[in-house]
Amino acid sequence: MTEQIFGSELLRLVEVMDRLRSPGGCEWDAEQTHESLIKYLLEESYEFIDAIETDDRVGMREELGDVLLQVYFHSRIAQDHPTDPFTIDDVAGAIADKLISRHPHVFAGLAVSGTEEIIENWEAIKAKEKGRTSAVDGVAMSQPALPLLSKLIYRADKYGTPLAIDKYSSDVQASEESVGAALASVIAWAYEHEIDPEMALRAQARKFIAELTRSIPPQ
Repeated sequence: MTEQIFGSELLRLVEVMDRLRSPGGCEWDAEQTHESLIKYLLEESYEFIDAIETDDRVGMREELGDVLLQVYFHSRIAQDHPTDPFTIDDVAGAIADKLISRHPHVFAGLAVSGTEEIIENWEAIKAKEKGRTSAVDGVAMSQPALPLLSKLIYRADKYGTPLAIDKYSSDVQASEESVGAALASVIAWAYEHEIDPEMALRAQARKFIAELTRSIPPQ
């Protein structure tokens, strides 16, 4: 039933991408590389987020299609690699295997107490699969500084490795609005002194990475 609902159009997209990248197809599409498409993957992801935040259902469908196109586009480019090719089918198979492996409470009958234990199991299985030896292994360093720093703080907390961070002190109760206002205030402060807040935050992230790298590897 699932194959009947979803299979035909996904297969048609494979055929369309193959036509575009093959001789006699589109010259622009044929010239693209993984590197040249990075900016489009980022743009389409942000546009999909905009559609979600504005509850634009038509926009969500369109932008999600654009994100899906990037997955198919990169997979089709990967087919042409001279020594290590892979296809969209390989990509789908790998993520399906990963989902099964990381959801033992669904596919292997593992009893769990709730969402918190599910997340802990996911992280433990992920660390074992990746052979990680440090709290910073697998953290995408190219992401913007704010989510990078958030990820490092999360990893430090999960692995019991405290970071030297001055706690923000305020009588205002923490909420999305108050935290947003506080962050905006800091950015305005940086702007006033001609300091790039992104670069300042990345510099702080590098310090945290050095701290975590020196720490005892998670067991």
